[in-house]
Amino acid sequence: MTFNDFDLSNPLRNGIEELGFAQPTPIQAEAFPIIRSGKDVVGIAQTGTGKTFAYLVPILRDLKFSKQQNPRVLISVPTRELVLQVVEEVEKLATYINVRVLGVYGGTNINTQKQAVAQGTDIIVATPGRLYDLILSNVLKTKSIRQLVIDEVDVMLDLGFRFQLLNIFDLLPERRQNIMFSATMTEDVDEMIQQFFKSPQKVSIAVS
Repeated sequence: MTFNDFDLSNPLRNGIEELGFAQPTPIQAEAFPIIRSGKDVVGIAQTGTGKTFAYLVPILRDLKFSKQQNPRVLISVPTRELVLQVVEEVEKLATYINVRVLGVYGGTNINTQKQAVAQGTDIIVATPGRLYDLILSNVLKTKSIRQLVIDEVDVMLDLGFRFQLLNIFDLLPERRQNIMFSATMTEDVDEMIQQFFKSPQKVSIAVS
């Protein structure tokens, strides 16, 4: 199977080709049609299996151009390093797509980030603590969020972000697609899925 077998737009296909990728990894091949279907998805995959592209490719495939200020896709990851990495991957994939992406994280001036949020974005990538602060400050409006991605959720729970994650779930629109990736399926992760996901489809890939 190659990326040419996916139903991709030409700008997205060109971006993938320019990155030198021809064949999707197993998690990318399995996740693509499920995420595009709009169903809730739980992916169990280690780091290094290509899981970031597994959710970014279908999301970018269906993200229509819009001038609206409020983000439509929210991606939450546990660390500042991961925020920067995901933002960079979006920018690489979206070389030929008109899409705005913004990364926000703690340990840096929140006012600068508030100004950046106010300028408008399509995709916001955030650590849970800073995301929660920006939502509470009313700068980040969540009413337009259609897709929520929580990546490395097991790491987030280990880092003590459970409270923020539960609150973020409650602050988002009811009608949205939930996409979660974890390296392991723990009791905590399972409990969160039971509570917030609607009959999710599971995609599980052996360690690469």
